[in-house]
Amino acid sequence: MDFAKKFSLEGKIALVTGASYGIGFAIASAYAEAGATIVFNDIKQELVDKGIAAYKEAGINAHGYVCDVTNEDQVNAMIAQIEKEVGVIDILVNNAGIIKRIPMIEMTAAEFRQVIDVDLNAPFIMAKAVIPSMIKKGHGKIINICSMMSELGRETVSAYAAAKGGLKMLTKNIASEYGEFNIQCNGIGPGYIATPQTAPLREDGHPFNNFIISKTPAARWGEPEDLAGPSVFLASDASDFVNGHILYVDGGILAYIGKQPK
Repeated sequence: MDFAKKFSLEGKIALVTGASYGIGFAIASAYAEAGATIVFNDIKQELVDKGIAAYKEAGINAHGYVCDVTNEDQVNAMIAQIEKEVGVIDILVNNAGIIKRIPMIEMTAAEFRQVIDVDLNAPFIMAKAVIPSMIKKGHGKIINICSMMSELGRETVSAYAAAKGGLKMLTKNIASEYGEFNIQCNGIGPGYIATPQTAPLREDGHPFNNFIISKTPAARWGEPEDLAGPSVFLASDASDFVNGHILYVDGGILAYIGKQPK
């Protein structure tokens, strides 16, 4: 057996939603390095253009599309266009997401629904759109970007935790329903990752920075590149018998009760 070939994505087409920057960009870049053709979307042309430029700078010829992943008609049109212009999608990563940090009793029902719509309904819509062609092709990989909030609660993130907990169970159900068609659906649960969005929280002396480092056995924030290996594994033939699993890439936070106060 050519073991290295099991991890290759050569000849595969990978669609990563919301991958103009951040975690999605890091995952898509890892897929490109493993040999995949990269397709991504974002909600505005401006963001797609920035993403195309960033991929080009990294030496990656990515295909970008404007699409609101909460809109089923737009998603179906985008998938049809991708299949016509690039090919049938082998790998879908549901990465696009939002968070609203608002105390629950201050959050409106509309704000709650918006988070659920982007973080849970959209992965359902996207998966539903790609599965028929995956069935015809005889294989497929769907990777949902879950969260430690798929397992834990925390102040001000009621909608996000509800959505990510639901996404964990959607992942398991897609695996249950479509595993017989050689489709594997798994999730990745990132820990606290050093991205431009978290930069203000990571300044020396910031209480949240100290809190995260003290709660993480690795004693550091994760880097987007820390997600590369797990993402490639779950997208590759090496994971063909891994289905309905959530792989937490969190430096050990979920395994750790924390240090005893002195």
